[in-house]
Amino acid sequence: MIPYGKQEITQQDIDAVVDVLKSDFLTQGPQVPLFEESIKKAVNAEYALAVNSATSALHIACLALGVGLGDVVWTTPITFVASANCALYCGANIDFVDINSDTYNLCTDKLEQKLIHAKANDLLLPKVVIPVHLCGQPCEMDKIHKLGKEYGFSIIEDASHAIGGKYKSNPIGNCEYSDITIFSFHPVKIVTTAEGGVATTNNPALAQKMELLRSHGITRDASLMTEQSHGGWYYEQIALGFNYRMTEMQAALGVSQMSRLHDFVATRNTLAANYDQLLKDLPLITPKQSDDSYSGRHLYVIRLKLNEIALSHKEVFEQLRLRGIGVNLHYIPVHTQPYYKELGFVEGQFIESENYYTDAISIPLFHTMTQEQQDKVVAVLTVVLNKLL
Repeated sequence: MIPYGKQEITQQDIDAVVDVLKSDFLTQGPQVPLFEESIKKAVNAEYALAVNSATSALHIACLALGVGLGDVVWTTPITFVASANCALYCGANIDFVDINSDTYNLCTDKLEQKLIHAKANDLLLPKVVIPVHLCGQPCEMDKIHKLGKEYGFSIIEDASHAIGGKYKSNPIGNCEYSDITIFSFHPVKIVTTAEGGVATTNNPALAQKMELLRSHGITRDASLMTEQSHGGWYYEQIALGFNYRMTEMQAALGVSQMSRLHDFVATRNTLAANYDQLLKDLPLITPKQSDDSYSGRHLYVIRLKLNEIALSHKEVFEQLRLRGIGVNLHYIPVHTQPYYKELGFVEGQFIESENYYTDAISIPLFHTMTQEQQDKVVAVLTVVLNKLL
């Protein structure tokens, strides 16, 4: 089975982790700060806070921005559920903005229309908007940033798919158009720490809040304490935080992986360009890329022209898997999940997202993919779509 995504673990990565296992620190040692430095350098951000997952990073990012009871957060329906769940963790409400039919990212025109409607009807405006860089392609961040200034909302970029990408020639994660950016390092992502996430920001107050929140709200910084130190053991809990720390083993793996980031992304872009050519005559739509962006190419999503195919969406998916192509679908629209339906969302609210779900398939793309594997994916797709079964 050729998987839709796959990590690469080299001897360099293994040695880095083994060195930590032989060291004095399995947690709260030197590797996490080194990993954070590698992220800061790669994305040109002032601060980087490593945590145990991108979900945790989204949670503390929302809390750092003051999201709480009575607030509302807006995001896109086409994302992993964590992009929406993070608002609910804070006691806030969640709402969605439909996607752009070309990029599958949050549509800025629909965002503007929804903001205008909310303001005109005295409805609650969002405290935070979370655009998601689906597949690694950045959203139209300059417009989202302008709308944030006009309507008073903060911005968290969910760049879980986008490490190593660029927007307007600058690295995604530099927070030029946002308050905080989130990255994921799950095994199928571009860089892996097994599990892990990072929040970047240029705001020292937000960085300080997230640093507290990831470790129980505890500090040893005398400038933040309410009393003078009782001794060398002394610490104070000054906020209600969580145990969201990243381990030293994860961070060491991340440091090693980050040394190959640009090669990873360049290879993914080459593979994607090959797919664009190899698939152009099949009854499907290949991903469209914005001229002002350089995608991390975490995923390669095709959309089937079902009116030109004898099989259904489900049948194509199943036939590909039966023939050893480990396809997947990213994502089921969040508002159609049973939990979200119980919150009042109904099908038909976000049409472009629902249309996307009816014909989208993620085909294999990973930076160790061989020409033979890519040729097999294309050959099997050709057979299945032309019903040569």
